[in-house]
Amino acid sequence: MNFGGAEVVYDYTGSGIIIVPVPYDETSTWMKGSDQGPDAIMKASANLEFYDVETATEVHTKGIHTIAPVEEKSSPEALVSAVYEKVLYLLRDNKFPVIVGGNHTVSIGSVKAFSEQFRDFSVLQLDAHSDLRQEYEGSRFNHACAMARAREFAPIVQVGIRSMSVDELPYAEKERIFYAHELHYNKKLYSKALDKLTENVYITIDLDVFDPSLLPSTGTPEPGGPGYYELMHFLKKVAGKKNIVGFDVVELCPSPENKTSDFIAAKVIYQLLSYIFA
Repeated sequence: MNFGGAEVVYDYTGSGIIIVPVPYDETSTWMKGSDQGPDAIMKASANLEFYDVETATEVHTKGIHTIAPVEEKSSPEALVSAVYEKVLYLLRDNKFPVIVGGNHTVSIGSVKAFSEQFRDFSVLQLDAHSDLRQEYEGSRFNHACAMARAREFAPIVQVGIRSMSVDELPYAEKERIFYAHELHYNKKLYSKALDKLTENVYITIDLDVFDPSLLPSTGTPEPGGPGYYELMHFLKKVAGKKNIVGFDVVELCPSPENKTSDFIAAKVIYQLLSYIFA
């Protein structure tokens, strides 16, 4: 199924925006099911209204095409390599990739590809967890290691963090990590986070960054996150001041009883695209 359903039907050649589903869940460590996330987001996206009230635009007219999923599951290393090769191909073809996971492991290969194509490049991570473990459950490519690997390719700025292991503390850069409890009481910190970013920015959005009262369907929910407008207002500022070159949305763990999370994930994708291309 394609992003946007029957209303958003563009071929690859005529599309500037390419949706890359990556249904990968092999390194998840608590609730399984993020491999079902891309399909749930595609299904929910058919129920979006494609005129964006906030920007007064219809970003789908830029052409949004959904390619076949990256299905590699033999090993996390192979998955990272497969995502890297796919994203690199799209960038060389002058497309704007949007990677839809799957768990956070899928972001590693994407960041590597972008880092090779852009100078003055950094990564903005929106997440409840710091994901700075050097290794977890025997793998350096576990979803809990995603930002440790990403930082090998580019500087990172972490926003919304509220959960981490003591083992991660030596790898946390105090000037580049913005904790959720501090952001809650001091919204000016969002501007400081923005100032830490370079000109070209890749955004990785782990959906557990949102407070679980809004979006409960993730593999590792964590209380205390920002609300929808707070986070999207920040992303609008990033889009207005920086060149967002691509992004991913990961860690939806869909529930049959709660379709709200699926729809919010689809809305985040479309709204961020609206900000970028407005």
